[in-house]
Amino acid sequence: MDFTFTEEQQAAAEAARGVFAGAAPDAVPSPALTTGAVADGFDRALWARLAEADLLSLLLGEEHGGSGLDAIALCLVLREAAQVLARVPLLESSAAAAAVQTYGSPEARSALLARAGRGELVLTVAAHGRTGHDPAERAVTARPDGTAWVLDGVQTAVPWAYDADVVVVPAHTGDDRTVLALVRPEQEGVALAEQFSTSGERLGELRLASVRIAEREMVVADGAWEWLRDLLTTGTCALALGLGERVLRMTGEYTGKREQFGHPLATFQAVAMQAADRFIDLRAMEVTLWQAAWRIASGAPGALPAAGDVAVAKIWAAEGVRRVVQTAQHLHGGFGADVEYPLHRYHAWAKHLELSLGPAAAHEEALGDLLAAHPPA
Repeated sequence: MDFTFTEEQQAAAEAARGVFAGAAPDAVPSPALTTGAVADGFDRALWARLAEADLLSLLLGEEHGGSGLDAIALCLVLREAAQVLARVPLLESSAAAAAVQTYGSPEARSALLARAGRGELVLTVAAHGRTGHDPAERAVTARPDGTAWVLDGVQTAVPWAYDADVVVVPAHTGDDRTVLALVRPEQEGVALAEQFSTSGERLGELRLASVRIAEREMVVADGAWEWLRDLLTTGTCALALGLGERVLRMTGEYTGKREQFGHPLATFQAVAMQAADRFIDLRAMEVTLWQAAWRIASGAPGALPAAGDVAVAKIWAAEGVRRVVQTAQHLHGGFGADVEYPLHRYHAWAKHLELSLGPAAAHEEALGDLLAAHPPA
């Protein structure tokens, strides 16, 4: 196992740093002061810059105008995005496009991928199920009907649902298989209801009532949803890592300047020990993230399926990012809750990331199931 990043992966991260250098975490109203969403949609100007830098097509093959890179490169870019709280569907659109490329029909690949890579088409994924606590694939039913499929059900908290051109929806069939449907929000039988995240972003409850999906818009290959879910979860871990690193850096800068009893706060042993504990959290988040991303990118075998490494990464990301922002709030004192200071925004985003795609407890249970199903030889 070699965690040294390739030149191409490092170039993607460098390009991302250049694009995100102009993004400000306080570019929209504070969620603490806003009733409803902080903005109607995502940052389209930033989205255009990402497209110009070829960062929306990282995972796509050259035949679709992409760079042909892997999950590690995407996670490096997401890590940079989270440091400035970039309001773009980079994870969802990239992961959905990669799933279509790997498992979708030739017609779907031709219709979606090149346009998605150029930023002309926005994709998202309905990955939270009916309540946010149940498996996403159990929330919607799919049944074949002639040359089409019919979908019924509800998916909650769909990110960027009001901005997306296509929503990838997992569903279960009568013979207990999981399929993916490429649903367009304007289709007959599709309805959206507004929801809001802790970060103030507008989500959508997706309601499907006898929605007909053409066969070419269905992904029926075995393992497609599991692969997509693992990629989404690992990308969420990358966002948590980037956010946590930025928050700890903000805390170091603040405690290095703020004085009490004539000395900087950072020189006090209790402060230094708390910051050191959070640094350890971040390093654990980092190593488990790259292990999961490497398993997805390489397809390498292991004692457990790749889902096991993804679960470990999400456990550390969920618990670690929560501890980092809580310690930062504590060490900032009153400034941590000041709506004119950006830390409270990072705290709100961290809570959203902690719970996205399952809190730590849910992944601990999934890991336990995997260990029971794959006992050591």
